[in-house]
Formats: sequence, C-alpha cells, structure tokens
Amino acid sequence: MITTITNQFLTAQIKHTGAELCSLKDNSNREYIWNGNPDFWGKHSPVLFPIVGTLKNNSYQYDNAQYQLSRHGFAREMDFELIDKQENSATFSLIAPQSTKEKYPFDFDLHLIYTLDNRSLKIEYKVFNNGESTMPFSIGAHPAFDLPGDFKNYSLVFEKEETLNYYLLEEGLISNKTNELILDKNELHLNYKLFENDALVFKNIASKSITILDKSKPFLKVSYTDFPDLGIWTPNAPFICIEPWFGYSDTVEKSGNIFEKEGIQLLEAKAIFHSAFSIEIL
Repeated sequence: MITTITNQFLTAQIKHTGAELCSLKDNSNREYIWNGNPDFWGKHSPVLFPIVGTLKNNSYQYDNAQYQLSRHGFAREMDFELIDKQENSATFSLIAPQSTKEKYPFDFDLHLIYTLDNRSLKIEYKVFNNGESTMPFSIGAHPAFDLPGDFKNYSLVFEKEETLNYYLLEEGLISNKTNELILDKNELHLNYKLFENDALVFKNIASKSITILDKSKPFLKVSYTDFPDLGIWTPNAPFICIEPWFGYSDTVEKSGNIFEKEGIQLLEAKAIFHSAFSIEIL
C-alpha cells in the first residue's frame, strides 16, 4: 500500500512497507526521490533501525546471549500500520512483533511521521521503549535524491566551512583510517571516484545541513540538526544519498557487547526518543 500526502507546493508518497518515502514531487511534477531501479539500488529512502550499518560478523552480545542482526536492521522490510492521516501528514507505527525477538529482544514502538509544510517535508522518528530495561539502538535515514543527467554537474554545499575527515570502511566496518574531504570553500564537487571505497562516514559532523546544487544552482536542502553523524553514498548511480544517523557500523576493534557499541543510543525503560530532519525544495 501507498499513502499520499499533499499541500499547495508538494506531494509525497510513502510505502507502508518500511514506512518508506518513495516519491516527493513539486507542482511542476519534478521528482526528487530516486525511483528504486534495482539495477542500481532497489530502495528509495529506508529507515535504518535498530542498527545503522554493519555489525561485525552480523552479530552482537546482550545479556549473556548472542544475536544475529543483518545490515541496517529489519524495520525497512516490515509492514507499518498507518495510525494517523491528515491531508498534509501521515504517521506510521511498527510495534515489535514476535518475529523480531530472536534478532532484537526488546519491546519497542517505532513511529515515522511525515509532514508537509510549505516547500519542506519533515520526517520525524519516535522510538518508544515499552520494556522494563534499557534498550540499545541506532536509527538513521537513507534518502536517495534523484540526479538526472551528468553526475559531475552536481555538488554539495555544507553548512559550515570545516575540515571534514571521513572514516574509511573495511568490509563494511569503521576502520581507524580517515581521509580529508577536499572542499572548494564549503562545496564538494561530485564524482563517482569519491565513493570507490563505499560511503563517506562522518562522526559528529559540525555542518547540520547540506544543499544540493545542479550546475551551481541550489535545488534541494537536507537539514538534520538533531543528528550527530552522517553518511553520503552512491553506488555509481544517478542519485546521491544524504544520510543523517544516530550511530554507524561497528568498528574493526569492537567488543561485541551492544551496550559498548560506538554511537549506540541507550533508551531507558518507558522513555521516548525523538528526532527529525527535513527535505526542503528550493
């Protein structure tokens, strides 16, 4: 199923599977979200929960037991329930089903809330810990923005002029090695060679927004004030993913204890986690 929300400027569509944004169009019918062509990447904008990235050996330890959890977790593959619908907003819920307990033994309720406001789409994450013990988790966004034409025509403008060091990945895990991202002032000119070693991963990034330019003309801005970490990625495809995260893949030296995982969030019993980011059409 797909739910559509709209206002005077924008129309968004969200799949109930994964509560995944699959379309964002303006009044000229321009599409800003990747079409999900599986020849490149069959997703549009999945939610990453209850982990972001890859666990070493796809496993972790909790309470003297070992659990298997695949890359980016399972929420993106599960059917959410539409629990509230207005003309310009929709709220989806995933309550921990029994089928996930063997992978992730926690009682949660995950809400994704989509709201159109003028020329922006706000995407909120709410995580409810319904259990009696502290719940470890990571959560992140993975929106892919359509970039038709020559990829080299596009660039990313970071909010702040800063020295940007990204962490290199080794078999999907965070290594101790970093490279400096070379910017033109605060602008990154895109080319596929940047991503030949997978995603660019930034921990505790100072810039809290990125604007995409097409031939030096701004057309879309992603703002993520709440989020400490960021990934940028493309698989040599006509799109770019700008991914605000709480957490990232395991480090190569990780212990395996989920509570000691770098970047993990710890949500106390009966507590609620809330974060949001926005996509603005310029």
